[in-house]
Amino acid sequence: MRPCAAVDLHCHILPGLDDGARDLDDALAMARTGQADGIAAICATPHIRHDHDVRIGELPARRAELEAAVARDGCNTRILPGGEVAASAAIGLDDHELAAVSLGGTGRWILLEPSPGPLSDALDAVVEELAARGFRALIAHPERHPAPDLAQRLRRLIARGALVQATAAFLTDEIAQPGMTALAREGVLHVLGSDSHSSRAGRPVALTRALDVLRSVQPTAAHLDWIARAAPTAIVRGEEVRAPF
Repeated sequence: MRPCAAVDLHCHILPGLDDGARDLDDALAMARTGQADGIAAICATPHIRHDHDVRIGELPARRAELEAAVARDGCNTRILPGGEVAASAAIGLDDHELAAVSLGGTGRWILLEPSPGPLSDALDAVVEELAARGFRALIAHPERHPAPDLAQRLRRLIARGALVQATAAFLTDEIAQPGMTALAREGVLHVLGSDSHSSRAGRPVALTRALDVLRSVQPTAAHLDWIARAAPTAIVRGEEVRAPF
């Protein structure tokens, strides 16, 4: 399946910032890979956490530079604002800073990176605090936090208004796939991101193969367009999003 106008909600495509794209050529290759996979827009989500010196105030200019270079390269994939905000850093950011790194730059949805290890009540508290300040959380890469109660923890976060973003490559990884499809069957995976860091190694800017896997799983099989396009588009527009499953 090739997604129609899909949106990649999680990608470290801004060059020379964190552990993502090394240089402009790397970033351009990532954008071209995304376009070839049917991705119409990529959220540039550099790490916002204490071990990366990413300066929020510099991000609009850095993104504009990349977007202009992508256009000059003949690539139609749009580069949208965003950030991968560590749960440990989120509460320390003021509302203006959070809005600046929100997905799509609309001041609504925050891509939230849980702290290492199993999910805990501390993440619930961050999601609740963000909600009290007018933000909603998109929980990044749950596959990094395996635990017997993972699905239960995700359901609790969803009940607090969060959605969950799975990393596409893990749905096609032989070892990780069974756990990922189990979460999909539980109805606790909503949207995808490539979480790509480079064109030269690691995860590609691609969602198609992951969507093919979700095609064989219920309840996601009936909602592939919502997963790939409708929900991510609403997120980057700052709209309210409720899962149909």
